[in-house]
Amino acid sequence: MEDMSRSSYRKYREIVYEEPRFVEYFRHATPERELGLLNIGSRPQKRKEGGVETLRAIPWVFSWTQTRLHLPVWLGLGTAVHDALGKGRQEDLRDMYRNWPFARSFFSLISMVLAKADPRISALYDKGLVPEELQPFGQDLQDLLLETVDHVLNVTGESRLLENEETMALALENRRPWMAPLNVAQVAALERYRKGDEEVVDALIISMKGVAAGMQNTG
Repeated sequence: MEDMSRSSYRKYREIVYEEPRFVEYFRHATPERELGLLNIGSRPQKRKEGGVETLRAIPWVFSWTQTRLHLPVWLGLGTAVHDALGKGRQEDLRDMYRNWPFARSFFSLISMVLAKADPRISALYDKGLVPEELQPFGQDLQDLLLETVDHVLNVTGESRLLENEETMALALENRRPWMAPLNVAQVAALERYRKGDEEVVDALIISMKGVAAGMQNTG
C-alpha cells in the first residue's frame, strides 16, 4: 500500500502541479470560473488568487464532476495499480480486495464514481470550450481515465464496473439519458456566456444544478 500511495502521489503531482498546461486546461474545460453564479456555500470558492492550490476542496471536485471526468477521485490510482501489477502483485491486490474491508470499500467507491464518468462527455467540453492546442492534453486525461477503469477491473475481477452492484448500476443507467442533454446544454451556455452573453446565465445555473443532482456526489 505504501508503494501504491507513493506512485499515486507522484502521478497526481506530475499532472496537477508540474504539467504547465494543466491550470489553463482546467479553467477552460470546466465551469470553475462560473461557479460563483450558483451563489451557494458560506465561503468563497477560492482562498486567494492563484492556481489550483487556492481552490477549496468542494469547488475543485464540483468542477470536474460537471464535466463527467471526476479527475480528483481517480488520478494516480491507475498508475499505482499499473506499477503494482508490473511487480507481479496482481494476486496480492485481488486478495487484498477480497479480504480487507478497507480495500474492498475503497475500490467499491472508486468503481461507483468511475461508473458515473464519461470521457465522451468530457471530450464534448474540450471541443466546445478548450483551445485547440490544449485539446491533446484533455485527450491524455480521458485516456488515463479509461486505463484506470481497466486497472480497477483487474483488481476487482469484474467484467464491468458495478457488476456486483446491480441496484446502483441500474440507477445510474436510468439517469444517464437525462444527464447527457444537461451536459450538452451546459457546454452551449458556457460558450455563449464566455463570449459575453448574459442571457444564458439562468440556463447555465440550471444545467450545473441538474448535473450535480444527477451525479449525486458533487464535492
